[in-house]
Amino acid sequence: MWDSIFSSLNDTPALKLALECALIFFARIIEVSMGTLRIILINKGYRKPGVVLAFFEVLMWIFVASQVISGINEQPIKAIVYSLGFATGVYMGSRLENYLAFGKVLIQVISDFGIGSTIADAMRAEGLGVTTVKGYGKDAEKSVIMIYANRKGKEKIIQKIKAMDEHAMIVTNEVSTTGGYFETSQSSSWRRFIK
Repeated sequence: MWDSIFSSLNDTPALKLALECALIFFARIIEVSMGTLRIILINKGYRKPGVVLAFFEVLMWIFVASQVISGINEQPIKAIVYSLGFATGVYMGSRLENYLAFGKVLIQVISDFGIGSTIADAMRAEGLGVTTVKGYGKDAEKSVIMIYANRKGKEKIIQKIKAMDEHAMIVTNEVSTTGGYFETSQSSSWRRFIK
């Protein structure tokens, strides 16, 4: 495949090697990023897009790996570039997943009893699923507020809670559940694409 791309560069082997290494590096980044997303999608229950990514990931891997393996004795720099592309792809895939922020999150807030109802009302006004429980801390009654939300908007929710109670204890966990009430108007175009 790549021989046709590089056939015009036979007169300049250094340029040909540099271009091959660049293609290996960037193709590996794309391939590993797809692999990272594939694993995350399948773990979160999005099997169809995970399968599609798996097909293209392996297809790309076959072409890239064959290019590296076939010339590794003559040009070992390709193996180093291949490995650097892998490491960069892992980093880029994790950054991409963090940006897309698939899934749901349970935000648990422990706040003073009086402020807790204000926080719960504000979160309900945002359209979020909220459950409150009366708790007891070391010195006083507390409100335990459980907020079920999209992972993508988690930071904004935490900022709003901190603005209402800067001493609130906030714990977040990624969850997968069924039933109950949760906000659906913030579903992303990606969610509509993969369903």
